[in-house]
Amino acid sequence: MFTYRGRVVTGKDIVFINELIAQNPGDSRWRLSKKLCQAWNRVQPNGALRDMICRGVMLGPYRLGHIRLPEKRAPPNPFVDREKPEKIKIDQNPLETKLSEIWPLEFFRVRRSSHEKLFNSLIKQLAAFANFFCAMHICRKNALFCPPAGADRCDF
Repeated sequence: MFTYRGRVVTGKDIVFINELIAQNPGDSRWRLSKKLCQAWNRVQPNGALRDMICRGVMLGPYRLGHIRLPEKRAPPNPFVDREKPEKIKIDQNPLETKLSEIWPLEFFRVRRSSHEKLFNSLIKQLAAFANFFCAMHICRKNALFCPPAGADRCDF
């Protein structure tokens, strides 16, 4: 018997958790914690399940050897399995004008929008061209200078 976040977990509770695991042998720890919350009616005032608390309740007896939880499953990493962005051709000629002549500039979120692929492609090209911000050097009295691509130092 132990207490977790104000709830006393008894031998009867451990038997219930073991039965829940036996009835759902293919379920993950995440799914089991949700089912435990539903069974014990552990919900937040807004109605959301307190599944992290229920997972913590299950980890106590697991660490003491009273229950056997399924192995941890590592979720797929979207950054490792990400598709390379398609290269989009853009005009790379420098824009030589005053900032006041191209106003107004518009900044907006592109995540999950039709502009996300364009943004990813441009960032990929920028990273390849200038090694992203690593190519920027601070030289002489903090004057910002971006050396040509391939340069490894500032030659002021």
